[in-house]
Amino acid sequence: MKHFTALFVTVFATGALADLHYTGLCYDSPGKDVKVFNKAATEKACASYKNRNTGSQQWDQCPDCTVLSDQDLLYYCKSEGQHIGGDELSYYCGQAGADGSLAW
Repeated sequence: MKHFTALFVTVFATGALADLHYTGLCYDSPGKDVKVFNKAATEKACASYKNRNTGSQQWDQCPDCTVLSDQDLLYYCKSEGQHIGGDELSYYCGQAGADGSLAW
């Protein structure tokens, strides 16, 4: 039973960390199966995430969140320390007026 509990805790702890990302962006959905990257929402969401301080977990803060661009075409929020949580980014993108978010 002791080994099962240790395995159970390890599996769930790993699962909690699996949703952390280095990069994320916000998008709009003007039509079915269509995603258009939303630069303004990405900038707002990234700034909000950078100012976030809700606890001591890795996703509770993003001191290194920075907006970057790929040849001025794709704007995204970058965290070298892998602080971006998928649920948290989705929340901030929604607050910024976007329809959704992508994180990788």
